[in-house]
Amino acid sequence: MSEVPLWDTFSADYDRFVDWEGRLAREMPVLEGFLAGHGAQRVLDVACGTGHHTIALAERGFEVLGSDVSEGMVTEARHNAETAGLAATFLRAGFGELRGTVEKRYDAALCLGNSLPSVLSEDALRGALADMAGVLVPEGLLIIQNLNYDRVWPRRERFMPLQTHRQGQEEWLFFRFVEFHQETLTFNMVVLHRNGEMWNYAAEATELRPIFSEDLKRLLEQSGFPNVDFYGDYDQNPYQQDTSGDLIVVARKV
Repeated sequence: MSEVPLWDTFSADYDRFVDWEGRLAREMPVLEGFLAGHGAQRVLDVACGTGHHTIALAERGFEVLGSDVSEGMVTEARHNAETAGLAATFLRAGFGELRGTVEKRYDAALCLGNSLPSVLSEDALRGALADMAGVLVPEGLLIIQNLNYDRVWPRRERFMPLQTHRQGQEEWLFFRFVEFHQETLTFNMVVLHRNGEMWNYAAEATELRPIFSEDLKRLLEQSGFPNVDFYGDYDQNPYQQDTSGDLIVVARKV
């Protein structure tokens, strides 16, 4: 099973970095709409991170399982579910490992948060998509959210907005930037933290491989998803390669 030093290192800080209240308010109505329109009741949240989508779905009555390759993220997800008073289930499994780990078949699978670009070759990506197809029922639904690399990659957009968090006397700063290589990119995270006057910092990085819309559509079709729709954001605006911030994919298995 793969190691993921970046997310294991910062799993305890991840919920300070993400505005979950705002993010779920924006994303959940759209996700629920897709799931309800498909009649989905059993949902697999792949690369679930600290589990907030899993928990939100459980709160809404879905039967849901969260999986993530990072042991640190799974630990935080279980803690978040316990804090919420929900019996949500989480397990450790990476891309390509679901069929050997997940016992049931699901009506739908989610893969959100720009997680899929951590798969670093086309063959591995094809295998990851086929693996997700393998844990879905016939005509199962797959929802993916990636960054729009059709825009990001040619523009070499290196720097992301600074994120901050305060809790009592403590303060965190999250600085993210990207280094572009020939076929991959390095995503860097620097976290500065102070409790009082002194600042400390930690830095970690992970490699990503950009996924372009036409390649993803082709690989989805090869992996058993012939029906693919693209959106450019959670308002379901049409996907525009030059301008959309996200690539949101809704694919249906045969």
